Amino acid sequence: MGAQKSIHAGKAKIDVNVDFTHKLCAALMLQPFRNSSSPLELVIGSLCIKHPNLFGKSEKLDVLWDKGLYDSNILITYRKPRPEWLAQQSFVVQHSVSPEIGVHGLPDDNFSRSGSGGVNLCRFSAGLDLNEPASSNWSSKTSIKVEHIRPVSDEGRSINRDIHGFPVTCSGGYHDSMVVVKQESRYAKANDHSFSQFSLQIEQGVPILSKWLIFNRFKFVASRGLKLGSAFLLTSLTGGSIVGDIAPYQAFAIGGLGSVRGYGEGAVGCGRSCLVANNELTFPLSQMLDGAIFLDCGSDLGSARHVPGNPALRHGKPGNGVGLGYGLRFKSQLGHFQVDYAVNAFQQRTVYFGFSNLPS
Repeated sequence: MGAQKSIHAGKAKIDVNVDFTHKLCAALMLQPFRNSSSPLELVIGSLCIKHPNLFGKSEKLDVLWDKGLYDSNILITYRKPRPEWLAQQSFVVQHSVSPEIGVHGLPDDNFSRSGSGGVNLCRFSAGLDLNEPASSNWSSKTSIKVEHIRPVSDEGRSINRDIHGFPVTCSGGYHDSMVVVKQESRYAKANDHSFSQFSLQIEQGVPILSKWLIFNRFKFVASRGLKLGSAFLLTSLTGGSIVGDIAPYQAFAIGGLGSVRGYGEGAVGCGRSCLVANNELTFPLSQMLDGAIFLDCGSDLGSARHVPGNPALRHGKPGNGVGLGYGLRFKSQLGHFQVDYAVNAFQQRTVYFGFSNLPS
């Protein structure tokens, strides 16, 4: 189902890895919306090139290329050596193209699937990451980046409106530009019987130029795991909100794998705010097989009407959703296999499956 290979060329190390875990599942859950004109468009995988000593002073260069059926991402990171008590600096350049299914996708099959809305995002960003030294259970990262976002059609043409004629950028033109200062803090604590995790992200758009976006966006994720005899209960709560300038693609999308199972990506809703709760109980069935039951729910907290063009209303998204189901987790030397069966509030049934943790 996948492969990983490391090649050493002098001091450089090249890792080639193919992983079907999320991309295969996403490909099966999304309705086909493009005609593949080239066999390369069907390639799914990633290529990672690492150089541990670029200029002879322990500078590290990482180049990652990741490709799905309908998306691609190139990430270049250059790290300079710093003392452990100083913030570690990384210069980052990233370019990605991905379908904007979460906001502009068209729900289908009682909201269990999301098809293309004809909007894809071409993103380019460049900037600096500062990773602060970890203190106790806390870690933090600060970044400042220039971002340029250009919506394109399925054929690759620049667009400024969706299929209903509403703007897909904040500026109303063919692109948005912004400088974003981001602060991320993480807390993690674990023992033999439980673990706790909390992360908080705050983004501030700085209007260097008058037409650039100014906004404040925050998102938090709180997770708690607890061992109950031979079973394990995992609960998590995700929420966020944004004030100031907003383009439709900045809205919080609710629904799909990793959000509310039983729904297509973004099929529950998309708004300026969101709140999603996930609960999953796993229990052993055998030495290599675990069972799971789960309950997911999410809401846009009535904020969909505050997104420009109100794409959630135009696509008939309910704004609230509940999904429940059960699954199996099979662990072997070849990797981990997972299958989930979910039912949403409209009694539509969906099956998710994937492979992960493939060894080298």
